[in-house]
Amino acid sequence: MFDNIAHRYDFLNRFLSMGIDKGWRKKAIEMLQEHKPKRILDIATGTGDFAIEALKLNPDEVVGVDISEGMLDVGRKKLKDLGISNVRLEFGDSEELQYEDASFDAVIVAFGVRNFENLEKGLSEIRRVLKPGGAAMILELSKPKSIFGFFFNLYNKTLLPLWGKLFSGDNAAYSYLPESVRAFPEGDEFNGIMTKVKYNNVSDRRFSLGICSIYTGTK
Repeated sequence: MFDNIAHRYDFLNRFLSMGIDKGWRKKAIEMLQEHKPKRILDIATGTGDFAIEALKLNPDEVVGVDISEGMLDVGRKKLKDLGISNVRLEFGDSEELQYEDASFDAVIVAFGVRNFENLEKGLSEIRRVLKPGGAAMILELSKPKSIFGFFFNLYNKTLLPLWGKLFSGDNAAYSYLPESVRAFPEGDEFNGIMTKVKYNNVSDRRFSLGICSIYTGTK
């Protein structure tokens, strides 16, 4: 599915979120700054936007991993065009990471954990590759409350799939998105899962009237 929409993914992210997604990534990286990570892993990196944003932390290396070769191909071209050499994009399964224990100072994920087949396994793998004291930073879409939530859900169910199909040519991908958001355990429930798989200092913050949540935890 992601291979099919890779050629329009960046454009659709900007268009369908009205550009707000860039601000969410920026805020997450600002929050990660206190940890001063030198080696960062970006899970479900897609076309590499979050990995590129992480360069603002002045790390030695950022590694992005994704299961979609189509997305990675777009990301590698982007890195080449930007002249970026200290971001490496690799094929891999987020729930079966090929990296050794305690390999990274920080692991970041933007809008990817809701696609995990086994959420606890994926979060455990993230923790495994973190160094002791290392930080996990996870961005995910949430379900806003009140009247704004009503209009957000309406947008997700109607306009988002319509525009997604129009610009990407793939109906399934942008019908899947709102379904995955509805099914995702958010807030205290997600914090509880992180605590269950042994993260410390688990917390979350909501942004943009509750559309996006940033979850953090340490090893």
